[in-house]
Amino acid sequence: MYAATTQAESTALRTLLRSLGQIVLQGNAVTGACVLAALLVCDLRLACAALIGTVAANVSAVLAGYDEHETRAGLHGFNGALAALAAFTFIADDATAAATAILAATATAWMLHPWRRLLRRFRLGLYSSPCLIVTWAWLPLVRLAAHPDAQNGVGAASYLEAIHGVLAGVAQTTFASGTVSGLFIIAGIATSSRRHAFWALSGAALASGGHLLMGATPSSLDAGLRGFNGALTALAVADCGAGVTVAAVALSVLLQQAFGYFGWTFMTAPFVISAWCGHGFECLKIGHRMRSRLTEK
Repeated sequence: MYAATTQAESTALRTLLRSLGQIVLQGNAVTGACVLAALLVCDLRLACAALIGTVAANVSAVLAGYDEHETRAGLHGFNGALAALAAFTFIADDATAAATAILAATATAWMLHPWRRLLRRFRLGLYSSPCLIVTWAWLPLVRLAAHPDAQNGVGAASYLEAIHGVLAGVAQTTFASGTVSGLFIIAGIATSSRRHAFWALSGAALASGGHLLMGATPSSLDAGLRGFNGALTALAVADCGAGVTVAAVALSVLLQQAFGYFGWTFMTAPFVISAWCGHGFECLKIGHRMRSRLTEK
């Protein structure tokens, strides 16, 4: 009896950590532990939010009768974690943020299957799109604090400042911030795949550099706000080849600039759209190759 209970608790813990790892597209419990460590280093409030969202989404997935193996792989919990992180990021009052986080995380879980069926018709992946849809649904209903405009102009960033900006961009993939949090997340990704860790850093660096060339301020680079979509995009399309990955990261930069120009809350939308485009291009390329081989035969 005790052994069965211990095994169940161990399984639940691994499921929770894998869900956190899936935020950076790694179904690995050690990666998830590093993501949690990154959030703890940054802000205990964010760490609690991620746990609340993950648990709410996973419980909802179990109640909905979703595939148990997918739940254990973390595929049903990470959007809940992201939705909860968004709630605690945009809502200052803890009680309101907690209530919104639980409801939003639950909603991401319940919408997974119908939304995934729709996306599969177009051969597109879920990524963080459920979190985006749910967050955009409640975001207009709350009053967001006004953020002061950053000063204009881009100074010459030092080597250390550039490293900080890239790592901060990686940290922002989980709504965390700072160099230490970024290092934890990179370490977690490297535990699962050193190749993916390389692309996460490269994506953040390419995106940050692209935004600087387009007139972004050093302060936004320091906060990691310019690199996280590039990091996630590179992680998502790394298997499509270097050319497609770089092009997809560039697209994420352009999309983020466009979203910012119109004043829209973009979060991870540039990443999701760019990843869709990257995989869509890869599917077209594969289809063209197959048709060419059939024609040759």
